[in-house]
Order: sequence, then structure tokens, then C-alpha cells
Amino acid sequence: METGVELTESDPTPDESMVPVFSSSNHDGESESMIIKSILEASGVPCMVVGPQTLPNLEFQVQVPEHMLGEAQRILDEARAAGPSAAMEAERFSEEG
Repeated sequence: METGVELTESDPTPDESMVPVFSSSNHDGESESMIIKSILEASGVPCMVVGPQTLPNLEFQVQVPEHMLGEAQRILDEARAAGPSAAMEAERFSEEG
């Protein structure tokens, strides 16, 4: 049956598990999770943030399809190595259009 939706290599399969690539129970865990989600999505890695909206002292996670875990970790390692200066440069580039 044709659905009209084209799947890409990065899309999870229907029976594939989502696995955590990041987790934090720190006070800023939710905001850090959102930043990591943005980095991964900008790199074409599908992901989702899982965590309690009403109990911020519990753990937040960023989860990716299991087959994308290695790629997601590589992207985050590169982002950490590039540091804040790369983030400022990317923001400046996005503002310029």
C-alpha cells in the first residue's frame, strides 16, 4: 500500500527503539535537552525530548532512533569540541540569512 510518505535512511523503522543520547537531572536539564535536540535536528537526526513537565527535578532525555545513536554521539562530540564560539558563529550566520 502506497502512503505517499517517503522514508529516509535517518527515519526510525516502525519497530525500532528510541534510545537516549543525552540525559540530565540537573536544574537546567530541560533547556540543555532542547539545545541538544536543536543541534541534532539541524544535522538531520530525528529525535525527541522525554521528561517530566511538572517535576523538573526528574531526568530529561534526548532520544534518537537506535540505528542513529553513533551518528548522534559524533555530532554532539563535534559540537562540544567546537565550543561556544561555533554556536555564536552559527547564530550570526542564521541571522544573515
